[in-house]
Parts: sequence; C-alpha cells; structure tokens
Amino acid sequence: MQAHIDAHDFSGAVTLVMRKGKLAHFEAHGLADVDAKKPMAKDALFRVWSMSKPVTGVAILMLMEEGKVRLTDPVSRFIPEFKGLKVGSAGDAAKREITIQDLLTHVSGLGSGPVGNGAMKQVSGSTRPGKTLAEYIPMWGKTSLEFEPGSKYAYSALAAFDTLGRVVEVVSGQSFDRFLRERLFDPLGMKEVWFEPPSEPIAARIPRTYHRVDGVIRQTEAIDKLYYPTYFSGGGGLKATTEEYAKFGAMLASGGQWNGKRLLSPKTVELMASVFVPDSMPGRAPGRGFGLSVQVVNDPVAASQRVSAGSFGWDGAYGTHFWVDPKEKIVGLMMIQTDNPNRQADRDFENAVMQAVVE
Repeated sequence: MQAHIDAHDFSGAVTLVMRKGKLAHFEAHGLADVDAKKPMAKDALFRVWSMSKPVTGVAILMLMEEGKVRLTDPVSRFIPEFKGLKVGSAGDAAKREITIQDLLTHVSGLGSGPVGNGAMKQVSGSTRPGKTLAEYIPMWGKTSLEFEPGSKYAYSALAAFDTLGRVVEVVSGQSFDRFLRERLFDPLGMKEVWFEPPSEPIAARIPRTYHRVDGVIRQTEAIDKLYYPTYFSGGGGLKATTEEYAKFGAMLASGGQWNGKRLLSPKTVELMASVFVPDSMPGRAPGRGFGLSVQVVNDPVAASQRVSAGSFGWDGAYGTHFWVDPKEKIVGLMMIQTDNPNRQADRDFENAVMQAVVE
C-alpha cells in the first residue's frame, strides 16, 4: 500500500483480510485528506459503488431460495413494461426477453453501451432525483438493448442492478433499502452501511476523492449521493466501512452464514460463484468468467491473478476491491477513493495476501 501511496496512485487506503472466519489483518494507510493531513482511519466510510452489485445479487438469490424468483424468469414478469424490448439503433424486436439471470451476469444489453445508454437518457433524462425505483425503472422498457440478450458480455454500470433492486421491491413488498436492512444488513450485524449516512459526523468520515494525472493526485468532487433519498441504486448506491463490508464477504466465504444467521444455503453460494459467462464469451477477459453478480477467476494463470481458482468478488469505480477465496477461506478487502484507480494495486494486494499463506 505504501508503495502505491508513494507513487501517487491514491492518498490512503484501508485493507482487511480474514481467514477461516478470523480477522488476520486490518490496517489504515496514508491520508484521508491530503491538504488537511488527516490520517486514514479504520472506520472511514467508503463509496463502494459497484460493490453494491453483489449485495443486490444476494438479495435476489434469497428470494430465489424462497421460490419467489427464478433465474429464468423474464424481467417482464415483475416489471410488465419490459415486455417487447427492442434491440439496437434500428429498433428491431429482441429475439427473446431478458431474464433475471441476464441482468445478474451483464448479458442483457440493458444500459450496456452507447445505443442503450443513449436511449435511456432520451426516455428518462435526468429525472432520477426525486423519483422512486417504481417510478423510474419502468421507463427503461421503452429503450433499446445494446445487443441481443445472451449474445455477449457488456458491463451494465447501473441499469441492470437498479432494475434488480426494483424486482426485489415487487417481490418482497418492501422498499429496496428496507429489504436490505431487515433481511441482510441487520442479521449480519452490518451497522455502518447505508445508501446515505444518517448524520453529518458519519458523513464526515468519507475520505476525500482524488484523481490521478501526470504522476500526482488531485482532489476532485465526488458524487456523494446516488439519487437518494428516494432512489436506491442496487448498481452503485451503497456506502460502507471496510469492517462492515467484510461481514458480507465473510458470510459468502462461510457458505452463506455469519453472525449466527444464515442468509443463503452453501449450494446457493456455490451457484453464485459458478461460471455462467465463460471467459470465451465476447467481452470477457482471459481466465475471468462471470457468475451471479460476481467475477469468477476460473483460470488464475490466464487471468494473471494470484488467487485460487474459483475465487470470486468485484470492484468499485473509486478503487474499492474485494474477493473471496473459497479454497483458502480468505476474504480480502482494499478500500480507496480514487476515481481512476490503478488496478495493479488490486493485484499487488492479492499477491501480498496470498504469499502470507504458509499452511
């Protein structure tokens, strides 16, 4: 971490490692605010951005276990406006409907490129502030998909998992934030994770955000709110401390249970971390398949990642990173706040952790 701080890749970080359910490493590095010379603190609150997606994925899988959602269900079963979606700029009818599995694995074509995102902006504009998921998501039924569902992998930064958040609401009868709090966060003892911090003193624990340019880092404005208080983004809306998010990772590493509470069965966690999208599909990188809301390292050599085969996890846009290694029973987290992070830091952190395993 210090080497990357010295190289001005980021101002500071918090790192945490668990193994076999026990805390092995937890440390703050560098500064949370360079100008104020404010040290990074272990209880810093991070915008985890796309690390919200696996949380949304677990919510869907919980409902799947209850028999209320199937991976093969068309999204239109829950959001009727999604029936009859078009594809591409020509607006041809899609050959099939998009499914829950398509959204979880980024193969739906929804909000996954210039055509889809352009259509979304045209249909819904910037009306998210003040809107609820119930009001906003159905508008996307009038947009065009980037490609035929299931034909390729293309990352859906917000649309797919925001839509899944709405599915959770429809199925559960609860707002998405309430479902996560009551069914996931409270049972796991995740007290400091929110779409929006409840007070100014807590919000003040969010580190400054920086941008790397020409070998230096410069403070930049960050989006502190993703359409809160009415729009709860399953694609990137959460903020969490490192220690609290680690409880979520620990639950996955221990086969679906933590804090004496079971959220998922071991077989469902195994399914979540299975390769649904192989690395041979257009859009995927060598050795890196994709499961249900998480990347799966199916070939560490091809992926150039020093983790065990079958390790899974995901990243956030501001440099947050977590992975679960089922073979070694490891959960690793690295939290930073740089809007164009040097992802080599992820690999270096993984290496530092894995070289320490000596049994």
